[in-house]
Amino acid sequence: MNKILSLLMIVLFLSCSSRAQDAAKENKKYKIVKTNAQWKKELTSEQYYVLRKAGTERAFTSPINKNYKDGLFVCAACKTPLYESQFKFDSGTGWPSFDRAIDNNVELDVDYKIGYARTELKCNTCGGHLGHSFNDGPKNTTGKRHCINGVALEFIPNNK
Repeated sequence: MNKILSLLMIVLFLSCSSRAQDAAKENKKYKIVKTNAQWKKELTSEQYYVLRKAGTERAFTSPINKNYKDGLFVCAACKTPLYESQFKFDSGTGWPSFDRAIDNNVELDVDYKIGYARTELKCNTCGGHLGHSFNDGPKNTTGKRHCINGVALEFIPNNK
C-alpha cells in the first residue's frame, strides 16, 4: 500500500510541476510584443509561418543556407543579432547551421510537437521560432548544430 501511495505522490508531483512549467513559458515576457495582425503585416507569409507559428521551411530553399560571407545573421522579425558568420558551417541538412549563437540572444526551449522532446531555439527579444538544436555539430568546436530556418534570418554583411 505504501508503494502505491508513494508512486501516486510522485506522479502527482511530476504532473503539477509540468503544468507549472508550461504556464511559466506561456507567461514569458519578451522585449518586443506585437499582435498577430501586426506580425502578419510586417512579415512575409513564410516568415510569419516559421517565426510566429513555429513552422519549418522546406530544406534547401533558403539562399542563406550557402551564404558564407563575413557578417551577421539577425532575427528577421526584430533585427536582434543572433549568429556570427564565423560560426556557420555546412551540415548538409539543407538548413543554415551554426555551432553557437550570440550569448543571451537565443532562448532554449523544449517542444514536443513531433512526439518527443527537442530543444527549440527562439529569438530572446521577440520570441520568434528559429529552429532546433541538435548534438551532431562539429566535434572540434561545441558539438552543437543550431539548425535554423533561413526565412527567420536576415544577413547583414560586414563592410570592413
